[in-house]
Amino acid sequence: MKRTSTLLSQIAESATLAVDAKAKALKAQGEDVIGFGAGEPDFPTPDHIVEAAVEACRVPKNHKYTPAAGLPELRAAIAQKTARDSDFACEAGQVLVTNGGKHAVYTAFAALCDPGDEVLLPAPCWTTYPEAIALAGGVPVDVSTDESTGFLATVEQLEAARTPRTKALVFVSPSNPSGAVYPPDQVEAIGRWALDNGIWVITDEIYEHLVYGDNRFVSMPAVVPGLADQCLVLNGVAKTYSMTGWRVGWLIGPPDVVKAAINFQSHTTSNVCNVAQAAALAAITGDQSAVSMMRDAFARRGTTMHRMLNEIPGVTAIEPQGAFYCYPNMSGLLGRPAGPNGTVSNDTLELAAAILNEAKVAFVPGEAFGTPGFARFSFAMADKDMEEGLRRIAEWAAA
Repeated sequence: MKRTSTLLSQIAESATLAVDAKAKALKAQGEDVIGFGAGEPDFPTPDHIVEAAVEACRVPKNHKYTPAAGLPELRAAIAQKTARDSDFACEAGQVLVTNGGKHAVYTAFAALCDPGDEVLLPAPCWTTYPEAIALAGGVPVDVSTDESTGFLATVEQLEAARTPRTKALVFVSPSNPSGAVYPPDQVEAIGRWALDNGIWVITDEIYEHLVYGDNRFVSMPAVVPGLADQCLVLNGVAKTYSMTGWRVGWLIGPPDVVKAAINFQSHTTSNVCNVAQAAALAAITGDQSAVSMMRDAFARRGTTMHRMLNEIPGVTAIEPQGAFYCYPNMSGLLGRPAGPNGTVSNDTLELAAAILNEAKVAFVPGEAFGTPGFARFSFAMADKDMEEGLRRIAEWAAA
């Protein structure tokens, strides 16, 4: 008899967390490893947010169960923050507070997907989306993009992938892993296509504040208001406020879908940690100056990483427009001897292993995101570590 269910046996480990864990394990063994794997700001959570959590610990009501949908004051603040930052109006009752953004992702698919429903998924995409779709009984349908289009899916591509089983589209801008940002007119065009075809949109806006240069974030239901009744907006405090470990995200949607999602959460996790919710409330309602400071630092690092990657023979990268990732094409290092040992890598999985073993630098291969030949490098790290890691790769490639 099998010891685990077929469903869970088919779910792959998170590639990004696996790379980060391996890098940290090697560091613990005394290896001088530089890890580009985790999508996690290196800054501490701002002080006023931490102090709000400390104070919340002292309040006895926070030691007890609270509503499964989230603290009423936090749900109201999220609605106000969404209007403020995304120009999308919603009510507090349309908000479900979740245990991190990843929990919001799975809950969205659980709320919408019946067995066999297809979900359009532009690739490259974050490693969790296809696994969460499958867990909910859906079928992920890749819509491939590449650097020639700036990793942006077109309406024509989406229409070509649409079938009678298409239930939803996953839309992410700024993108993990590519760093691409959709122009407002393209966001609107895709939203109108979804509206006209009765397709739900699950828009993940976790990187909304991390946009650089002349690029601009827009929320799809804000530019296509009629889409609001068939759209779920996912977000959280992790990336914007350097709160990855606090585990507070949220889902916004039509009242009937949110009610079903609340019922689901009431039987799975109940309420999110009250202290973390108090911290999230302080984050979105308090001083926002740290957001600008971190964004400026990421913009500077992204420019540096883009330059240094393109200086490596065999590597090309488009400039990151948002999030905190570069997504270079590494295919020029494949199929030929490289590195001091003349290692021949047939794919970026083998290339990542070789560079980790020989140069002590960890990154996530593109196979994890549905685009072999590419790799994701996070620049959410100290400048000196980032530059040292990229120098090591350059020296490895030139050996």
